[in-house]
Amino acid sequence: MKLYKYLVLISIAITASCSDDYFDVNSSETNPTTTSLAPQYRIQGAIENTTAQAQYRGSREVLGVTQYGSQNVASYYSETWRDEFTTGRYFLWQNAYVYSLPNTADLIVLGEKYNSPNFTAVGKILRAYIFGMTTDQYGDIVVEDTYDGVSSMNITPKFSTQKEVYEVIINYLDEAIAELDKSSAIGLNEEGGDVLYQGNQDSWKKFAYAIKARYLNHLSKKSTYDADAVIAACQLAINSNEFNAQKLYGGSSVSNDIQPFSSGGYGSSRMDYFSDFFVKLLKNPLNIDGADWDPRLTIIVPEAVNGGYEGVVIGRGLAGISGNNFSLGNGGFYTSANSATDMINYSEVKFIEAEARFRKNDLSGAYTAFKAGVLADFEKLGVDAQSTSDYISLLDEKVGATNISLSHIMVQKYIANVLNPETWVDMRRMDYSAEIYHGLQRPENVNLAIFPNDDDWIQAMVYEYNEEDRNYENMPDNDPYVRLTTPVWWNTPD
Repeated sequence: MKLYKYLVLISIAITASCSDDYFDVNSSETNPTTTSLAPQYRIQGAIENTTAQAQYRGSREVLGVTQYGSQNVASYYSETWRDEFTTGRYFLWQNAYVYSLPNTADLIVLGEKYNSPNFTAVGKILRAYIFGMTTDQYGDIVVEDTYDGVSSMNITPKFSTQKEVYEVIINYLDEAIAELDKSSAIGLNEEGGDVLYQGNQDSWKKFAYAIKARYLNHLSKKSTYDADAVIAACQLAINSNEFNAQKLYGGSSVSNDIQPFSSGGYGSSRMDYFSDFFVKLLKNPLNIDGADWDPRLTIIVPEAVNGGYEGVVIGRGLAGISGNNFSLGNGGFYTSANSATDMINYSEVKFIEAEARFRKNDLSGAYTAFKAGVLADFEKLGVDAQSTSDYISLLDEKVGATNISLSHIMVQKYIANVLNPETWVDMRRMDYSAEIYHGLQRPENVNLAIFPNDDDWIQAMVYEYNEEDRNYENMPDNDPYVRLTTPVWWNTPD
């Protein structure tokens, strides 16, 4: 059952497109990696590499931007936007193109070869998801010239504009939805490899519609933004926590069975503590005078050794203060060894719908969707019935259809999407507004050489140095003074 993992990793290492080091082998550098293995032996690797490689890396380095977690030392590079950020040593690019996308390409090819369009569909859904995360962090990326499972690989590929990438994403999702309605020779969970939905094709369709809603909603600053299309996708998407797209972890001693951000996980060092911003926001997400508690706080954030719930200021570190005064980043609902990684969940779908309805001035519909999103998050976290009822009563009293705002929607979405790189998309779309995310400030010790003004925030990532060394003629301007400060396409109003 586990044989496919090693075959996949070996084949990927041979054909990797993002580092010359991977080419130091005694076989072809550019041949396709697809083998005689049937697709049921490849699906688990495709899912796990999407979450544990691409999504994890996309989340880890932007913690200093999304401000969920903080380091125990001051001026850490990812919190102050310097060093690796400016030299291209941030590796979402490698994790996407080397470890994750080749698996999806092979699934597409093998699904076609074995008369199993359900596998082709899953390959396209995961491919759309990875392309989406990658373009949202970099802007223009490689799409058409990347590894496709059939052709010899082009190691100096051309870049596609972000607008073109978004068209590819939506096309992949539409094709996948149609293919999931076709009969297939092999079931998705034939060998127990569908660790996301256990072979349920209707659930995969809900997932595809949820991603489609997410990416259509990213266009909120473009003239082509279509709130009705976003709402229509939401209505066909994930409609309960039962269908959340999440990679589950067992919490065992096996490294790939541990939540990456948990103690002992390979990303645990980036979550030394929860951040001051997140803890304060979670104490009073509705920004109500006199309120200082939310029932989700004690579920998400561990209590400090010295008692209470306090977070570390991003970029400051402990500054000579005992770490026992602060809430550890490991051990809460999202950062325990058996915590899941959410790709997209029911709460997010409802908050997407709430935003779309708000933008078309359907305030009653926006509040209904907003409240459903909050309820879904409470249910996911296991908040008790009385606390849930009290909180919803508070929403009805203080918010309601008459007072619903983008701030209400985006703050609750922020809480429901802990450690999801999608949060960085939202923060940029909202222009890092402290009126939307009350209390939001830039990190301390921020890189003033590139970000000299108080309203200067990071907008995109520098392309990886390996890509620049080999493919500089095709890649966009990678000067950090340009890359880090230039908004991506969807964040530029028409």
